Amino acid sequence: MAFGFGKKKKISVNTSDEFESAAGTVAGDAKEDSILDLPPNPADTAYERQVHGPLDESEVASTDGYVDLGALLITPREGLSLRLEVEESTSRVIAVTLDLNGSSLQLQAFAASRSEKLWHDIREQIGLSVGSQGGEIEILDGTFGKEVLAKVPAQAADGSKGFRVARFIGVDGPRWFLRGVLGGNAAVTAEAAKELEDLFRGVVVVRGETPLPPRDLLLLRLPKDAVAGAQGQLAADQATPAQGGEPFRRGPEITAIG
Repeated sequence: MAFGFGKKKKISVNTSDEFESAAGTVAGDAKEDSILDLPPNPADTAYERQVHGPLDESEVASTDGYVDLGALLITPREGLSLRLEVEESTSRVIAVTLDLNGSSLQLQAFAASRSEKLWHDIREQIGLSVGSQGGEIEILDGTFGKEVLAKVPAQAADGSKGFRVARFIGVDGPRWFLRGVLGGNAAVTAEAAKELEDLFRGVVVVRGETPLPPRDLLLLRLPKDAVAGAQGQLAADQATPAQGGEPFRRGPEITAIG
């Protein structure tokens, strides 16, 4: 099981310059018509987070069996691997990406007030950022309610013009907001997205009692039984923006190696 942390894991830094998203891994070379492979899933009622997840720590009977990343608890799954993204200036972990069967799901959790919902405004910010890069978005009624399907022009492997695609999902919880970005086949086909959507539903958010301004990232950390590289250091070659900025630019990653 690639994701198991029963034994010590090495952590290495990947600084590839591929055109990927700081807000999540984007799909590979994608022609424009491939976006149609993701059919809308209209919701007659609002998404019931407390029924379907993701859940707050207070809503689960036990946190045993989860991979503990601080603000996020992740359910292990056969074949799942994990990547942690670090900010150079602070050495803090700002995102976690789950890789499964050629697709990816990046997760970030943010503080929120008890009354304000963040997802509406964040959808607008994603649209502005993608538009500034010559891309476009669609707002869909998807699995988790409103979501954003974003595409940015790129050159395909055969030299033809295509698009890179990312699917942004978000759920507002009690004093937190969880954002996910689906990349790879999961961004454009419903079938490929199923397992990662299940993982998103299975996330438990640990908000904590520390007062934080809305939109501040909740603190992530390495699993307790992971070790960091040959030198025992966490490092990155460049900072990765946590939100806003350019959502289709790849930043440094820490990769868990089995």
